Amino acid sequence: MSTVTVIGAGTIGLGWINLFSAHGLTVRVNSRRPDARRIVREGLELFSPGRAEELAARIEYEPDVRRAVTGVDFVSENAPDDLPLKQRLFAEIGEAAPDHALVLSSTSKLLPDDLGRDMPGPGRLVVAHPFNPPHIVPLVEVLGGERTDPEAVERTVAFLESVGRTPVVLRRALPGFAANRLQSALLRESIHLVLEGVVTVEELDRIVTDSIGLRWSTIGPFHAFHLGGGPGGLRKWLEHLGSGLEQGWRGLGQPALGTEATEALVAQTEAAYGDRTYAELVRDRDDRHHAVLAALGRTGESQEKEIEK
Repeated sequence: MSTVTVIGAGTIGLGWINLFSAHGLTVRVNSRRPDARRIVREGLELFSPGRAEELAARIEYEPDVRRAVTGVDFVSENAPDDLPLKQRLFAEIGEAAPDHALVLSSTSKLLPDDLGRDMPGPGRLVVAHPFNPPHIVPLVEVLGGERTDPEAVERTVAFLESVGRTPVVLRRALPGFAANRLQSALLRESIHLVLEGVVTVEELDRIVTDSIGLRWSTIGPFHAFHLGGGPGGLRKWLEHLGSGLEQGWRGLGQPALGTEATEALVAQTEAAYGDRTYAELVRDRDDRHHAVLAALGRTGESQEKEIEK
């Protein structure tokens, strides 16, 4: 049985812990939190109601980083995106982890060559950036650096596929990678529309989930507009509407997130969703995600594809 060390028990770390244990892996948790056992157990009960006891039996705890990565097959790092902190962390991991161990970072913006600057054996360091919640959302962006062994990227893809993820290898490094850049572009215009008083936060969310969100859960943007062009496909759509599209881009908002704007967004969000607890909102989100995956014929990729022992 393979062993994976998960460093960090925050939101993303908890998701990985849940996913890996649900797929039959032994999970060794390394966290600076003194109440890590309680936090992990609560995370299991929230993410996997009815299976928490079963998954908890596969989890070990080791607060010392070097001991936590000794003898393991995989390391999943989920510390805050602070480059000096991560560089010190990967230096320790590189010294203590076995040479064969894959070292994966969940960073949403930092590059592997920078992360592994002081790390012995940086060729095994690969960015594996998930989308929250990682125990349900299949996508993981995979990125190697100039010093990354190509075989390490291939092994990362194989490992992620074995736990039901959909890895996409990025062909070049770019700040924010791909998925976060797309999310950021939509969020920018969403904030602009709310601050301009066009719609409320709650209405904006409804617009997305009942239109482009629904569309994009089944087909991507290029696929959608290829169909939008009718029999002529994307070529006809661009020839017909391309010039107007460019003009529309120039009119998109550039909101400034000062104190007043932040307070307005927070107040509307709390008014829309503050009547439910965090746990209630998470369960509702996860139920909806599972329902979409089930409708797409992908039931089981998130949790139920557990390795039979």
